[in-house]
Amino acid sequence: MTNSPTVLSLAQLLEQQSPSPPPCLVEPGLLPAQGILFVGGEPKVGKSLLVANLALALAAGSGRLGFPVPVPRRVLICQFELPIPHFVSRLATMRRIVGTAADQKLFVDTRPTGHLLSAPQGLNHFLSAAHAAASEIIVLDPLYSTHDQDENDTRAMAALCQSLLRLREASRAALIVVHHVRKSIGRDEIGRAFRGSSALHAVGDSYLLVTRPSPQFNTVELRFQFRYTASPLPRSLHFDPHTLWFSAADPAPLPSPARRKVETTDVTQVLIRSGAPLHYNPLRQQIMQRTECSKRTAQLAIARACQEGGIVQDDGQYRLPLSRECRFGGGE
Repeated sequence: MTNSPTVLSLAQLLEQQSPSPPPCLVEPGLLPAQGILFVGGEPKVGKSLLVANLALALAAGSGRLGFPVPVPRRVLICQFELPIPHFVSRLATMRRIVGTAADQKLFVDTRPTGHLLSAPQGLNHFLSAAHAAASEIIVLDPLYSTHDQDENDTRAMAALCQSLLRLREASRAALIVVHHVRKSIGRDEIGRAFRGSSALHAVGDSYLLVTRPSPQFNTVELRFQFRYTASPLPRSLHFDPHTLWFSAADPAPLPSPARRKVETTDVTQVLIRSGAPLHYNPLRQQIMQRTECSKRTAQLAIARACQEGGIVQDDGQYRLPLSRECRFGGGE
């Protein structure tokens, strides 16, 4: 039997493949078909919990995290940090939100520890697990448990990336890889924030960086970098410790715009409401309360109102001109 040719012309490729890219497994562009998504963040920021949420959402066909999941997918989780009983307990808590929708499509490798992607036997282990699950997505959490290479050695990390590519090609699955970041990173660094970034940046299709703006709150910020489409703006997620799920955080209320100028009419309205003359300090305080301005702004407004004739200083107090007092009858 003649083997299929590996070198094809453009005409042959167009006959065999659709010119349109396959739809993403997670929109918009977060996880391309057979793509590699790197998820990173500092220790204890919640990246493993977030990825477990994402795995359940993918298996259930649910967009609970705010990322559309077009259809349910078969997901294999290879996690190394928790003993299996503890990890199952975590999944059982999360499962209460999605019910049984993910039960037949979420799979867990119960013996990943000790298998290294950089070794042929280790790669074969993960491939066997992927085939057993017929997985469309493989989660590796965390990456450093799958290798024994020096992450500061570019050549060693490049070899590890080749192992990731072999796993992807042989399994025909997308990869979600949890990895840690460098100790000092800038806010605009995303893909290059990961350890071994010069090598990882060449193989990743999308990068998701998880940060915690304030340690006092259960809110994280997600920042993105995509290869094939425009990266979305950062978004915030709130973590519920009872359900172990992240959800879209309520947007912070926009601050009221500070008033840059207080008009003379604001000053006169204070005196009209008072119904009687006011000393300087009470007048200033009521202007500040009425207009939510600063003390300095209120002082400037009083001086300007006097200059414009809107109010009159008389025997240490401020009042309306006599014509206005008669008009308003001493009160509003």
